[in-house]
Order: sequence, then structure tokens, then C-alpha cells
Amino acid sequence: MPPFKLHGMVGSTNTNRVFAVLNELDLDYELITVDLTIGAHKNPDYLAFNPFGQLPAFEDGDIKLFESRAIARYLAANYRGSGPDLLRSGNKAESAAVEVWLDVESQDFNPPASVLVFEVFIKHLLFKKGPDEAVVQLQEAKLGKVLDVYEKRLSESKYLAGDEFTLADLNHYPYLYALSKTAHAGLVTSRPHVSAWWDEIAARPAWKKIVAASPY
Repeated sequence: MPPFKLHGMVGSTNTNRVFAVLNELDLDYELITVDLTIGAHKNPDYLAFNPFGQLPAFEDGDIKLFESRAIARYLAANYRGSGPDLLRSGNKAESAAVEVWLDVESQDFNPPASVLVFEVFIKHLLFKKGPDEAVVQLQEAKLGKVLDVYEKRLSESKYLAGDEFTLADLNHYPYLYALSKTAHAGLVTSRPHVSAWWDEIAARPAWKKIVAASPY
């Protein structure tokens, strides 16, 4: 029996974030599917793991976690094994940079990216509805300003926190991938350094494994 249990769903953006960390660290786990399309994330049994009724949730023995970024950081901090040091814990300056860019991803990148992806991708996928164009334009403009900052940063270093791939890069996977499947992929491809960075991290075997299993 694998030591970890991941409650989530193949194709779920936030579940993919945890999949990516587990793959990078070469950790064995059991996936317990929570099917959003039938409302399984609102069942009382699942709400006992994640009271907000969102994906994913995670078990490590008696330790139970929810929120994909918290799960990802927990794994990176406690189960490096033979995988990369995703937190750059051995280098004070690099570790500090990882923390900064982890916050940038969650506070600056994710808000417009997640809303934009919902409008132009998930809304149609799950509800067969079209986007609210006013929301799309607003979030595209906000995300563009964030990616302008990324473009400058990535002109100075290979990855966000320095010259090594870290959790700060990995946490961007779900929404950059979803964005790449839409007509708004130009937000990334029009910025040469951001585009090169995305190509680099998207080519990692840990992420390619997820894409190969993705239903879209």
C-alpha cells in the first residue's frame, strides 16, 4: 500500500500541482478519485478531508492536508529523497528567492490566471457556457502586467528563483498548461523569455507524465 493517499481527479488543475510534486520527487501514492462532475467533492465523507469542498486533499498517515500549495510545500520540505531540492533549502539566498516567487505565484499570478482559465476553458468544459468577455478582457490585462514582470525576471535568470528548477516554477504548471490550450496562449508565447521558460519546465518528465494522462 503506498504511503500517501491523494484525493483528487485526473485533469483537475490543483490536483495536477500535487501530481507534479509527487512525480518530481518520485514518490509512490494512491489516487482516490473525487469526481467533480458528479459533485463528489461536496459529499460529507470528502468534506471531512477538505471542509471547503475543493480539490485536492492529502493523507500522510495521520497527517491530513488540503490546499494544493500547502500539500506541495509539505512534500518538498519533508520528502526530497533522490529528487530535486525544490525549496533550495541548502542555500539561504536561493531559498529566500523561492519563498518570494511562491508568494508571487499565489498572490499575483494565480488570481487573474485562474479567473481567465475558468472563463475561457473550464466554463465551457464543465458547464458548456461561453465566457464573459468583459471579465476575460480585464483578467487578460491584469495577467499581462504580471507576465511583463516575469519577462524581465526571466531575462536575468533561467528560472524564477535562480538557475535551478524549484517549487516556485512548478506551482505555475496547472494554469499555464490550461492557458496553453486556449486562444489566449499568446500571453505566454508573445514574451520570449516567459515562453522559453514555459517550454523548459513543460518538457520535464514529471509534467509530461501528467499531460500524457490528461483527458484534455
